[in-house]
Amino acid sequence: MGDYRLALLNRVSAYHAVRKVLEGTGSESYFNRQINYEFCESPLPSAQKRKVLEKTRKRKSRGLLYLILTIVLIVIVGVGVYAYVSSLPQDIIYATFNTSKGTFEVELYRSQTPITVNNFVNLAKSGFYNNLVWHRIQPGFVIQTGDENTKNGGGNNNTWGQYQGTTIPDEIVSSLHNYAGYMAMANTGAANSGSTQFFINLVDSSANLDGKYTVFGHVISGMDVVNAIGGVPVYPAPPSGVCCQPSPPLPFLTSVTISNTA
Repeated sequence: MGDYRLALLNRVSAYHAVRKVLEGTGSESYFNRQINYEFCESPLPSAQKRKVLEKTRKRKSRGLLYLILTIVLIVIVGVGVYAYVSSLPQDIIYATFNTSKGTFEVELYRSQTPITVNNFVNLAKSGFYNNLVWHRIQPGFVIQTGDENTKNGGGNNNTWGQYQGTTIPDEIVSSLHNYAGYMAMANTGAANSGSTQFFINLVDSSANLDGKYTVFGHVISGMDVVNAIGGVPVYPAPPSGVCCQPSPPLPFLTSVTISNTA
């Protein structure tokens, strides 16, 4: 019996030794340690951590939405400002004069003479100036047109230069002068009597004309055409007629085109 017990005890001791080797000396089994290692490497988020992650995602989503809304708002405001600025009257606009002698271009000073320029622009756009005669031609002084009585060169030329439409007030600007190539409103000689007729200076007449006529434009191209009109032969001034009327073939202002760019 003693040998049998001893053999049994040795077997139990061997069993425990093998188990310790397999499971280690700690309290956790090999299998449990592997499971814990896996959870440490890819831990599942706790409920509190999930809430934090969800809040972070929501904040990022809101931030992206605010950014998009801000960009859209900036675009809308920019378009609105551009549309508003574009709708404002420009300081300088341009008129292209088509004549029987060629084409020339004038810049119109709307910011300085708004009533005069707007009156001229409205008349031009309505076709008022189409096919009017340059009825007054004084070489070395001015050429003048804008009288409805000269339409198509018809009517009684003794009345040319006498047409008077709706009058507008003078806009005398000290910085605008009757230099060569500058355009001004004609009048009857009385204050605030400008209407539809205008003249272009062929020479510097500022000493005699400044302060009496509203200067509202300046020829910027085609001054040779203006001078060509100024060189058209004229009839001698009759005792009771109108000075400086051109002889045939008559020089015509065929049309005036308004634009915002030169």
